[in-house]
Amino acid sequence: MIVNQVSKKVKMSKGDIVKYQLLTHCYLERITVSNADLDCLTMLAFNGEIELTEFCNYASDEGIFKTPQSVRNAVIKFERKGMIEKNGKGRKMIRLATFLNVQAKGNVLLDYKFVSLESVEV
Repeated sequence: MIVNQVSKKVKMSKGDIVKYQLLTHCYLERITVSNADLDCLTMLAFNGEIELTEFCNYASDEGIFKTPQSVRNAVIKFERKGMIEKNGKGRKMIRLATFLNVQAKGNVLLDYKFVSLESVEV
């Protein structure tokens, strides 16, 4: 079997490599994301677990969305998609879902392997 192989090596900033991980997950799961959504998820990856209202205000202050309510709407959207986990009552804490395994600290080397095989007719 002949396989056309493509190998690319790219040095990326920490923000870009986090966005790449998130965008890859969204692409594979057919989840539509805007640039603002992606920036919001990236900010959450860097913050780790954070109180919901604090995060909404912070993301709004950074200009990702215009209002804290818009940030909250994005958080709810991604919570429904299973990408954000919410804990606690009252002061709710949020974080990226652990199954995403997004690496945002230290040195990061991504090793994805994707394959597309054509069916063989006999």
